Amino acid sequence: MSASIVLGLGGTVDYELAWDAEVLASLAAHHGIVASELDATIPVVDERSLVVSILGYLKDGVGGERFVTRSEILDAFAARFDTRVTLGGTCVRAAIAMRSLGVDSLVHLVSIDDHVRRLLPDGVSYVCSADADSTDAHLIVQYPAGAAIRVGDTKVVTEHPNRLIYVNDRPNRELVLSDELDTIVPDARVFLVSGFNTIQDPDLLEDRLRHIERLLGTVPAGGVSIFEDAGYHEPAFSLRVREVMASAVDVYSLNEDELFAYLGRRFDLLDADAVEQALRDIAALIPAPCLVIHTKHWALALGERGQELAEAVRGGILMASTRYLVGDGQTAQDYARTAAMDPPERGIAFARELERRFGARLACRPALALTTPTPTTIGLGDSFVGGFIAVLAAGGESQPGKNLPL
Repeated sequence: MSASIVLGLGGTVDYELAWDAEVLASLAAHHGIVASELDATIPVVDERSLVVSILGYLKDGVGGERFVTRSEILDAFAARFDTRVTLGGTCVRAAIAMRSLGVDSLVHLVSIDDHVRRLLPDGVSYVCSADADSTDAHLIVQYPAGAAIRVGDTKVVTEHPNRLIYVNDRPNRELVLSDELDTIVPDARVFLVSGFNTIQDPDLLEDRLRHIERLLGTVPAGGVSIFEDAGYHEPAFSLRVREVMASAVDVYSLNEDELFAYLGRRFDLLDADAVEQALRDIAALIPAPCLVIHTKHWALALGERGQELAEAVRGGILMASTRYLVGDGQTAQDYARTAAMDPPERGIAFARELERRFGARLACRPALALTTPTPTTIGLGDSFVGGFIAVLAAGGESQPGKNLPL
């Protein structure tokens, strides 16, 4: 088997909850939860701590991913909501997004079941390291802007929409790699790496890193290797992954939550002074040949190939924006309508200023001003990656769309 675009390292089956503030508020009341104990980082060991964690994220206004000690907690919680089954994982969602533009790819999976076989679209092939079927669903909570949840004597109100992921997934935690990667990657024009964030054993992490580092060395000349970062179930492991991946890949990609976490501070993403300093700090922390950072206000490429990747950055924005507006089932026509939208003047001015400060090493593209009563917040980063790679597959030409006024 061969493929020009190889996306790894693991897919998931997701239980996406329909947002219901009343159910969440009733659970907070049932468990006697008060505002002072809301904490996104609390260990999730039962339903009460799961609710405390969810409300903690809502209070902080951010997204995240957390490990849950028992999968039964997730199953029981999901049963309280209207739920639909979808496919997740960075590699799978990126592949589905690319397929909407007619771009084929191969994904590496660590688990398989009938949901995966049914929901993977034509044009997305796979190899899988599992020797038997299993389902270890991820719980996805998408919350909207302006949601209000009563917690004790106070009310938690969300400012921006975002998503939360709760996981107990042994196959992705072990991240067994298929031997077929050894023959597939040397023929790939694009090789995407993601998924180390769920590993919890340091020796296993080291083994998987060594294996992938070796595979990255076999990507052919002219090919592009990409690492997409994520929130780590064992935060200390992120340092080791960054150490290896920063020097092993051509492009190191992360989102705003990861940027804030690595720098240990939050800042206004439209403050050019603050962003300039953040970029200099993150480039020192992650000395990759090229950094790609995608946020709600802009996305950029900084490094050796910054300007060369400008259209790929724009393609990522368009794909993520289309998913935000349309959700699952997006089409090339949806993408084209998104591409016809103009970014806000403030975003254009910010991007110009940032490019002026960094010169040829940076390409920044503003996000679009998106309005919808039913935003999709899960999988936006994955869709960004899919849109980014789709442009690379087209030889750097954005498809379809027009150049931004920059």
